[in-house]
Amino acid sequence: MRLFWRVIIVMSLTLMYITNNPTIALIAEKNGVERIWIDLETLGKEERQKNLHSVKSHHTLQDVEAIAKVLKKSECMVRINPWHKMSYLEIEDVLSAGAKRIMLPMWKTVEEVDAFLNAVDNRAKTTLLLETKEAVKCIDQVLENELIDEIHIGLNDLHLSYGLTFMFELLSNGIVETLCKKFKIKKILYGFGGIAKIGEGMIPAEKIIMEHYRLGSTRAILSRSFCNTDEIKEIEKVQEIFETNIQKLRNFELLLPNIPFKEFLENKLYLVQCVDEIVKGIKEKQDYVFCDKKSN
Repeated sequence: MRLFWRVIIVMSLTLMYITNNPTIALIAEKNGVERIWIDLETLGKEERQKNLHSVKSHHTLQDVEAIAKVLKKSECMVRINPWHKMSYLEIEDVLSAGAKRIMLPMWKTVEEVDAFLNAVDNRAKTTLLLETKEAVKCIDQVLENELIDEIHIGLNDLHLSYGLTFMFELLSNGIVETLCKKFKIKKILYGFGGIAKIGEGMIPAEKIIMEHYRLGSTRAILSRSFCNTDEIKEIEKVQEIFETNIQKLRNFELLLPNIPFKEFLENKLYLVQCVDEIVKGIKEKQDYVFCDKKSN
């Protein structure tokens, strides 16, 4: 039987981790996390995600200053609020505090994106966090703006925007793939969602990472389950988690260029089946179904 091969570029995912703790930020930086994320988004978030066990940070402008001061290699990235009448002032504040990258969430129109990019005015790098169905609808027009640095697809809020049951339905129903193809044509860097530790997650992290590579995604968030510092207080334990599990992730990435592309297609089918099982379980009000951790 003839195997179908396709070249997979050797490229490590750019990793992001949310924390306002300088000590933990330095641990993440030391272990190869390229972006430390300060989350200032509050407007509308509590209402949107009130029934979800999602991250709702309470970071401040002072946290931006503290993190920016200690980082030596990693970017200090700040998520501001969705575009509103005070956004210009908010952008000036985070720039003054030391932000090297600013992320705009929950945008819905071309005008909001244009206003954001013009307000930043190349004084920091920018990330458009795509997480509304309105953003998907106008994405072709948005991509005409040459000031865009990168786009990240926020699976959590985007699946809520579409009224879906489970965030990874966006992988199984083709929406993420369609968007990635558009970004790739425009030569805009992109990523989506978050990843857990290798071998963990409702869908095993390695299966999600394979989909990142198949779709050409080069950015991913380390999910709260990767290292939940709300529960893990010992700094030595945090250091151990990052050191051990970032290495496992990078070692797994090194295997991917040697995998036949046929296996990436099989992995996509596995994801679709897995998502269907989880959605069925949620709709039947059963406990969450964790997919088999074994390779198919």
